[in-house]
Amino acid sequence: MREGIPGTVFRADYQPPDFNVSHVALEVSIFDGLTEVVATLSIEKNGPEGAPLKLDGEQLDLQWIELDGQRLAESGFELTANQLVIPNLPDRCVVRTCVQICPEENTSLEGFYRSQSAYCTQCEAEGFRKITYYPDRPDVLAIYTVTLEADRQTCPVLLSNGNLMLEEEVAEGRHRATWHDPFPKPAHLFAMVAGDLKQVSDVFTTCSGKPVDLRIWVEEKDLNYCDYAMQSLKNAMQWDEQVYGLEYDLDLYNIVAVDDFNMGAMENKSLNVFNTSCVLAHPDITTDAGFQRVEGVVAHEYFHNYSGNRVTCRDWFQLTLKEGFTVFRDSEFSADINSRGVKRVEDVIFLRTHQFAEDAGPMAHPVRPDAFVDISNFYTLTVYEKGAEVVRMLHTLLGHKQFIEGASLYFRRFDGQAVTCDDFVDCMAEASGRDLAQFRRWYAQAGTPEVIASGHYDQAAEQYHLTLKQLNRPTPGQTDKAPLPIPVATGLLVDGKPIPLDSGTTRILELSEPEQTFTFDGVLARPVASLLRGFSAPVRLTIDQSESDLLTLMSGDDDDFVAWDAAQSLLARAIEALDLTGQESKIHSALREAIERVLVGPMDAAMKALTLCLPSEEYLADRAAQRGLVDMTDIHLRRRAMKRLVGQALESKWQAISSPSDSGSPYSASAHEIGVRSLRHLALDYLLAAQSGSLTRAEQLLESADNLTDRLAALRWIAQYADGAQREQTLANFYDRWKSESLVVNQWFTVQATRPDISCVESVRELLNHDAFDWRNPNKLRALVGAFSAANPLAFHRVDGAGYQLLGDVITRIQSSNPQIAARMLAPLTRWRRYAVGQDAMKAELERIAGIDPLPKDVFEVVNRSLAEPD
Repeated sequence: MREGIPGTVFRADYQPPDFNVSHVALEVSIFDGLTEVVATLSIEKNGPEGAPLKLDGEQLDLQWIELDGQRLAESGFELTANQLVIPNLPDRCVVRTCVQICPEENTSLEGFYRSQSAYCTQCEAEGFRKITYYPDRPDVLAIYTVTLEADRQTCPVLLSNGNLMLEEEVAEGRHRATWHDPFPKPAHLFAMVAGDLKQVSDVFTTCSGKPVDLRIWVEEKDLNYCDYAMQSLKNAMQWDEQVYGLEYDLDLYNIVAVDDFNMGAMENKSLNVFNTSCVLAHPDITTDAGFQRVEGVVAHEYFHNYSGNRVTCRDWFQLTLKEGFTVFRDSEFSADINSRGVKRVEDVIFLRTHQFAEDAGPMAHPVRPDAFVDISNFYTLTVYEKGAEVVRMLHTLLGHKQFIEGASLYFRRFDGQAVTCDDFVDCMAEASGRDLAQFRRWYAQAGTPEVIASGHYDQAAEQYHLTLKQLNRPTPGQTDKAPLPIPVATGLLVDGKPIPLDSGTTRILELSEPEQTFTFDGVLARPVASLLRGFSAPVRLTIDQSESDLLTLMSGDDDDFVAWDAAQSLLARAIEALDLTGQESKIHSALREAIERVLVGPMDAAMKALTLCLPSEEYLADRAAQRGLVDMTDIHLRRRAMKRLVGQALESKWQAISSPSDSGSPYSASAHEIGVRSLRHLALDYLLAAQSGSLTRAEQLLESADNLTDRLAALRWIAQYADGAQREQTLANFYDRWKSESLVVNQWFTVQATRPDISCVESVRELLNHDAFDWRNPNKLRALVGAFSAANPLAFHRVDGAGYQLLGDVITRIQSSNPQIAARMLAPLTRWRRYAVGQDAMKAELERIAGIDPLPKDVFEVVNRSLAEPD
């Protein structure tokens, strides 16, 4: 982070709060168009004598202030646009404020706002200051008592954190509910909901025999869509008991689903607020990937009850302390519930496609940043996904038993406290007896390390020598970097089969110096190295492996990741070597035979589909960026040509696999059935690309399918391959059938936004005016504009710059109403320097946005860093 950016906050400047708050009593009265909030804060001095009390507050209409029961005159405090300052306070006192807010006009979806039929909150990271005046920082932990009052007819349900203490009727058709949360929490974990909602309920009995009431609150029309989320919650609660020994600590657990939400979900203590896309699940409205997302997000938010709530962050620089750890926990849960190999490969695909790009761009930062202008910009893939990989490396280095001992020590020692990443690592070091001083560099250094491997086999000594080098390249603000400790899980294949090593067929090599050589004894013949097994570290691996070596790994390795990665390397090399002049008529026979062996082999269907799916255009772009500037049109044409060749080369195999299932069984979201569908769709996709498949199959599938996964696959094929009239009619028919289901309409938008054709720019512009599109709804913005700019490189990178201008127009429109979403949607423009075509047009859009005055600080930060000259 460059120190010249105004308003920059630095981790090194952290100071404990001058005042703590032991108890918060909120009285919230909701009326149509106006909400009144009376806050009573029990204050205790924690800083130096003479320090004033500074309370954060934004967009609040202050009515009055009381200090120990006495109303303060205006001379007794100082009020600014974002702070209330009260001087000369005693060591202990009670401060009471009354403010008025208007949640109906809150389009930022931070603080207290209205979504459809309910009022709800989003307080992380700094939304509580839009509800009342408060020291809105994560290291101020208080016990909350909350009383909500509203009209019974429009808001029959009143919810907040903790346990319900009292319900009562009041005058004029209104009612009141009082909630008490006995666990101290920071303001960002506060939540309240008021609206016309219905509940699906269940009970979970904990390991000690305590019953916990589970409730999912939704609009009445969505009551039939909650069963999968409920079962996922129960599975997560049981898994956390079995793996970490963590039992739920209250008698009630609430989940509320709302359609207008900036994030996926929020772990507020005992009252999670979810985006509907992450809790509602049914074959008609949810894809296979959607079911898995619901399972993972429900688990993630539940796991936060300990890793984030009971032990929370001292400051926002420590965000990965709760998010990286919890992403690791939810990933392990999903791996245990489903297929570990498939889950690992899916996570690696996401990390290498998206997080590696973030590390290579102007927004690169460590998993624990040292500075920010707006913390909302650091809810990133680096903090979450790379942060999870940092925790996974600890798990790899320590082993499961010592890692769990370290986690248990962490939860015991810091229960009810706000702590740091160093505290977490300290517990791991103490539990394992290992010196983890060097490991802390993973929290401090940005960028993706590169590991360069080379091997030498000594036949006479029957030894294999493996030399590993690490490169840590400069990133913005970090030019000189120290070596990192990198666990490189390694196997050796001899005669096509893995040989025994330290742990089964794997040995963990700890690369801690710029260059090290490791020796394997008793190797009877030249081996093929199987490196980075299980993707043991978030690094780029460079190794000169022959096609023969890659084919050996693809067909013979017992590590799912390495076998998959070998296949992807072979396919990527073939794509990059294609002759686009029309001379290429078939793929290399060795590659065709390797694909055929996978198809007829024992690998499960899901792993077959992952292994044989061509590398994405974004991943190919990342590979190209390591060599020079990127041409997205060239990449698209090459990948499209390879899909045609693979389809033609194995047409009979794809035909057999794509044949409709005649099992007659109803839809199932089991891992096996999801894998079968995925492989069948891949086969039909290859056939259509080879121009040997008929759209009749897609049309029949669209009409006969009993699930959204099949319907959307068919709709995508028709949108891509049918002529204009058929495409538009099919899309119109689909919309007419499903227009009452918001989540399905989102998918309908995405199908059109990702159609790989340069005319898609005009299609998206037209859809911005569609009756179903809502500029205030983040899900709609992500489904249409986000999908277009992130998942349709051919159209987005159109040579005339129309795709960039479209995104710039959208960001310009929403930057004032929802700056958080605007800042996130800027990401495709931030990497403008890596493209061979379009640099000037992308830069021009960033400069146009930078010229807006005033520009919200979160948008300003992204634009400023994107335009800054590289170090």
